[in-house]
Amino acid sequence: MVLARLRCVKILLADDDAARARALARALAEDPTLHVVRIPRGRPLAEAVAAEAPDVVLVDMAHADRDALEGVRALSARAPHPVVLFVDQDDPAFMEQAIAAGVCSYNVLGMPPPDVKPILRAAIALFRHHQRAHSELAERRVLERAKAVLIRERSIGEPAAHRWLQRQAMLRGRRLVEVAREVLRARGEAEEA
Repeated sequence: MVLARLRCVKILLADDDAARARALARALAEDPTLHVVRIPRGRPLAEAVAAEAPDVVLVDMAHADRDALEGVRALSARAPHPVVLFVDQDDPAFMEQAIAAGVCSYNVLGMPPPDVKPILRAAIALFRHHQRAHSELAERRVLERAKAVLIRERSIGEPAAHRWLQRQAMLRGRRLVEVAREVLRARGEAEEA
């Protein structure tokens, strides 16, 4: 019987409480498919993510911390990653702020932590789903803008413009959105309007 190789998930753990961080790291280390890296105290989150390139960022805090949310907000602006937040107390207002800052999964946990692996994997999957949807929407906008340019330039309808883009993509062995981007660049049009 051949065992399927499981991809190792790299977790960047940010927690100022050393004892809690050790307990969480120990619990996660029991799974050989998880690799935990802790952020040194005082290191900015975005800097640590750039250096470590994790699959998921786990932020664990005892109390609502606005400064930690600023770190998540900076990370989301520079290099979006799935961020899982564990807190000790339920605070609906803080939860709203955390999600607005870029947190994918907001969880109220006590000590010792339960099995958090499903929470981490769900956050990664949810993040990837949203990234794909965002990318597909951006590509659709590019296609629509390129078709609008062709319609205006060639005095043709939308179906003809779409067929022209498809034909060019097939002839060049390129993706449809790549040809659409070329059309926009050649005409000095911005991709986003």
